[in-house]
Amino acid sequence: MSNRLALFDCDGTLVDSQHDIVEAMNRAFAAVKLAPPPRPEILSVIGLSLPLAMARLVPDAEERFHDHLAEQYKAAFRAMRHADGVSEPLYPGIAELVVKLAEDGWMLGVATGKSDRGLQICLTTHGIIDHFVTLQTADRHPSKPHPSMAHLAMSEAGARPETTVMIGDTSYDMEMAVNAGVRGIGVNWGYHSPQELMAAGAHAVAVDMDDLARHIADL
Repeated sequence: MSNRLALFDCDGTLVDSQHDIVEAMNRAFAAVKLAPPPRPEILSVIGLSLPLAMARLVPDAEERFHDHLAEQYKAAFRAMRHADGVSEPLYPGIAELVVKLAEDGWMLGVATGKSDRGLQICLTTHGIIDHFVTLQTADRHPSKPHPSMAHLAMSEAGARPETTVMIGDTSYDMEMAVNAGVRGIGVNWGYHSPQELMAAGAHAVAVDMDDLARHIADL
């Protein structure tokens, strides 16, 4: 029998990192002497790989500029972390949900636009990294909504599409779930609206942690 896999997005699903991301983005744009995009535009691209996010924010620029801007963002985020300027708090109830799912026999994973290093630091800081059996990041995969992250996560966890659920806060997460043939559950505490999540293929949108736990159990 296949294992049951609960695959989580990170930013906007496990942790509320919007303030850090917006600040790093503002610094990146300042470094190339461009006015930063409005906050809603920045939030709308969270979850994509950095070059693709930059392409959405500066569509008229060349690919090499998107790559350069992505490097400026990485440098800004590293400087913020070095100065203890990154918080990335867990959403209330997430730690308890992760522990409960693990105790109930779920395999847990993460599929995120973060880097390997950024995800390791985030999960280790919050003391939950040992509960996850598979960690997939933008360092080793095409950007969401490509299903590559979900496919490898299922392979590493010994799960199949029918025993896997993708939990995320953006349309990119739900589109990846559709592309991978797994059930997608949106959460309404992140960066895309419930309407966007449902339009992208979400099976349901959880309004709180108890609701999310019920939707996961339905699998």
